[in-house]
Amino acid sequence: MNMAKKTMVMVRTILWFFVLIFAGLLITLSSISSTYAQRASDGITVAAAISLKDAFSDIGRIFESRTGTRVVFNFGASGILQKQIEGGAPVDVFASAGEKQINELESKGLIIQETRRDFARNTLVLIVPIDSKLNIHSFDDLVNPNLRRLAIGNPKTVPAGEYSRQLLINMKLWEGLQSKLILAEDVRQVLIYVTRGDVDAGMVYASDVFIAQGKVAMRARAPEALHDPILYPIAVIKGSSKGQLARDFVDLILSPDGQNILRKYGFLSIK
Repeated sequence: MNMAKKTMVMVRTILWFFVLIFAGLLITLSSISSTYAQRASDGITVAAAISLKDAFSDIGRIFESRTGTRVVFNFGASGILQKQIEGGAPVDVFASAGEKQINELESKGLIIQETRRDFARNTLVLIVPIDSKLNIHSFDDLVNPNLRRLAIGNPKTVPAGEYSRQLLINMKLWEGLQSKLILAEDVRQVLIYVTRGDVDAGMVYASDVFIAQGKVAMRARAPEALHDPILYPIAVIKGSSKGQLARDFVDLILSPDGQNILRKYGFLSIK
């Protein structure tokens, strides 16, 4: 065999070697993907208001340790999560930061009514950056001309934003603050804006302040009579393929263990 033929054989051998390695890699990746998909299918999916992230993450770990069932969380603005469920997102349990979102799902027959329960309350508060020098100690002080930017959740999709709007309207401050409002995608984004000093003040939940200790200063609590009650409802989504597990998760939220964790993160018990 001359040199040219030997070279050609070597090239073909090397090419086949890499083809076999690539094929094996694809098979391995496919196997891994299937494994992860199977694990996800074995768990339950919980859509929950972003303000619940820390408390629910702890509760989720307890649920997993007790049942061996993985909990996949989707945290976000309650209004956005509602729209996702209406659009057919594969959700087993929905926990909202407001009654409006779960009321609308119920009116469309998308939740199992007997599983719906209120499980926590919260308080709307006014916060400023920890090093703020502005003379803001109450909601009335929001008219301070030195206050340039006030962050609240978007009232159309964020319950905290709607509560903020109600409060400011009832205090006759809403119209005068329009040019200063910065609308956030969710209540945690408001917290981030204030923490970074991107805004002069923000309106969040007391539970959000709890997780940002040392990063923001709370200046006032909103009078509860000036906005709708801040209630957190939870329900199993109709059509869930994990109905009993979903009910078990709701039961854990309502149990003494679940309630203790919620209180640890600054939530209030249902009266």
